[in-house]
Amino acid sequence: METHLKLVNGNTPSDTLLVFLPGAFLQPDAFEREGFVSAVQERNLAADVLLVDANVSYYYDQTFIERLHTDVLAPQRAAGYKSLWLVGISIGGFGALIHELARPGAVDGIVALAPYLGRRPLGAEIHKAGGLRAWKAPTGPAPDEEVDRQLWPWLQQYASAKSAEKLPPLYLGFGLADRFASNHRLLADALPRDRVFTTEGGHDWPQWSQLWRKVLDVLPLPSSVGADVGARPVPRGVPAHATWSATPLAIAA
Repeated sequence: METHLKLVNGNTPSDTLLVFLPGAFLQPDAFEREGFVSAVQERNLAADVLLVDANVSYYYDQTFIERLHTDVLAPQRAAGYKSLWLVGISIGGFGALIHELARPGAVDGIVALAPYLGRRPLGAEIHKAGGLRAWKAPTGPAPDEEVDRQLWPWLQQYASAKSAEKLPPLYLGFGLADRFASNHRLLADALPRDRVFTTEGGHDWPQWSQLWRKVLDVLPLPSSVGADVGARPVPRGVPAHATWSATPLAIAA
């Protein structure tokens, strides 16, 4: 995966890195054009930005997780970044989640904006059961190998404060008219209220940009103004889960 590093404090790297994952068929430089990078700079945050060309082909050929780990996260850890956050839009949000599912503890936090969360029929099953907190994941052989059958039981851990302590903090943002909003609401109900952000509108940059600014105002990121000002510890996730190998049926921007 090609990457483009943006240092927010001139030529001096920070200890924290925000890794941006685009939606399907979107170019990574759109994060800069749409103000995601400038929003970090305006808030005087001591966090560098890495734009990743994680295009949709990596999901189709099932190499996304390995490439993100080998080409992006591992080298950045080796370069000295102590805290890594994944910020994903749409299929990029899905990618951030399934990477943590497959490689628990790899990152220190996740921001998922309008993420693709799997097929609507599976979401409808969870809704019918009374939501993610009440849903009981089916036991026995799964009817197919789609990753959402593993993703939803993993996301369900966020509904338990004790289980969530072992996971990276997850912040969710979505437009109320987003085409994936029904699944977003299922996840939102399992998260702390102060980690869920909504806005009017659908599945497009105006909503994502507004949501990013809302989330960024509360993320536990260090400040570049004074030593350790605004810094707060971020727990790392260490749940035990098997890796997966499947291609999502619905790839969407």
